[in-house]
Amino acid sequence: MTVLAPEQLASLLDRYGAALVLYARQWCRNPEDVVQEAFVCLAGQSPPPENAVAWLYRVVRNRALSAGRKARRQDRHEAAAAHHGEPWFESHDGDALDARQLTEALEGLPAGERETIIARLWGGLSFEEIGLLLGASTSSVHRWYQTGLARLRERFGASCPQNPAKK
Repeated sequence: MTVLAPEQLASLLDRYGAALVLYARQWCRNPEDVVQEAFVCLAGQSPPPENAVAWLYRVVRNRALSAGRKARRQDRHEAAAAHHGEPWFESHDGDALDARQLTEALEGLPAGERETIIARLWGGLSFEEIGLLLGASTSSVHRWYQTGLARLRERFGASCPQNPAKK
């Protein structure tokens, strides 16, 4: 029976935990719980998935969508208030962008663009991995990424720095 070693799980949690929480926050009110459940599920996978990061994103996405649907069924008004009341980011003194402004800008993007930008910039996923995650072609994902960034640049009236190191 082959499972991931505790050190491997800890490394994945340290490297991707915050990005996965941000990713899940799009759909549910308790993203930390969703991410924790995904890691517990990963710990029990035998054999472990070939690409654990992509697997985690898929599981987090599916669980977050389910949690969001459940919350909406239980209390639609509360879900709407919670979704719009909490910014996705924390502002720090000296930040060029306010957390609430960035949250609103991301919420204003179409779902594919928003998911792609978050998975790419904060999750570090490749366009191919995002395509697998979203069930879309790599070229579609790249187009969503470029279009989403262009919309954000337009909204904030500034150019975003390019990061050629990430392909």
